[in-house]
Amino acid sequence: MHKAGHWMLSYRYARMRMDGNRDRTNNLSVDEVLALPTNYMAVPTKMDMEMHMFGVMYALTDWFTGMLMVPVTLLSMDHQTKMGADFKTSNDDIGDLKLSGLIRIWENEHHHVHANLGLSFPTGPIREKDTALTPMGPSQITLPFPMQTGSGTWDVLPGVTYLGHTDYLSWGAQAMGTIRPGRNSAGWAAGNRADVTSWVAVPLADWISASFRGMYQYWGNYRGDESRPPLPSQIETADPKLRGGRSVSLLGGINLYLPLGKFLGRNRFSVEAGAPVYQWLHGPQLKTRWQVTVGWQKSF
Repeated sequence: MHKAGHWMLSYRYARMRMDGNRDRTNNLSVDEVLALPTNYMAVPTKMDMEMHMFGVMYALTDWFTGMLMVPVTLLSMDHQTKMGADFKTSNDDIGDLKLSGLIRIWENEHHHVHANLGLSFPTGPIREKDTALTPMGPSQITLPFPMQTGSGTWDVLPGVTYLGHTDYLSWGAQAMGTIRPGRNSAGWAAGNRADVTSWVAVPLADWISASFRGMYQYWGNYRGDESRPPLPSQIETADPKLRGGRSVSLLGGINLYLPLGKFLGRNRFSVEAGAPVYQWLHGPQLKTRWQVTVGWQKSF
C-alpha cells in the first residue's frame, strides 16, 4: 500500500517452460499418449510462455490504492503427429487487462493486511489461428485453449494479502482467486483458479535481500462446446476436461533496492526462479518444468 497521492510504475517479464506429458502424477511418453483410446492425431511435446506485464498503481487515499495491469503474451507449442512429423504453432498478442483495488483492512508497526478486489476485462483474443500439420497437410486451424492469450470472459479477482516485518526479516502471505461466472462468445470458459503463496525475505545489506517462496496453485477444467474444431478427439489441448490440475512450487529470488539519484528516484529490481515439486494434472497434459521472473518497480 502507498500513501495518498503516491504512484508506482512496474514492469515484469516472466517465462515458463512446459515439457512432457503427465496424467495425474504419472509421466507419459509421446508414444503412450498416442496409444491412448482417444486416438489423437498429434501430441504437444513442449510449450514456452513469455509474458510482459506493464503496471501502474496510484493511491487515492491512505487506505485505497488502484492498480492497472496490462499483459502481452507470447506463446509457442511444439507437436509430434501420429506419423512422427513435427510442427510448431505460436501466438503473440495482448492478454486480459486487469483493474484492481487494494483496500487496507488493518495495520500496525510490524503487520499489515489488505483486501484485493479486481476485475479482468476480456481484451485478449480467443479465436486466433495458425498453421498446423493435419492428415490433409498443413492447414489453418483455430488454436486450442492454452494457445489463446485471452479468456473472453469478465472475471472477478478476489484476494487477501498479509505483510509483516522486523529490522532483520520480512514475510508475507497472499491468497488470490479467479472466478469466471459465464462463458465467452466462442462458447467456452477457462476454469476457476486459486493461488496461495507465502514468503520470507532476509536482508543481506541495506540495498539487497534474498527471498524464499512457496506457492500452491489450483486451476479447474474448462467448460466448453466440444463440437467446435479442433475436436477433443484430435488433440488433448482441445479437450476442456483435460485443462485442470494443482501444483506446489518452490522459488528463490534476489531483490535490489537502488536509489538512482534525484531524477530516477527509488527503484527496485528483482529476479526469481523456481520449479514445481508436485503436480497433479487432469491429463494427458503438459507439465511445468520451471519458471523465471524479472521485475522492476519505481515509486514516486
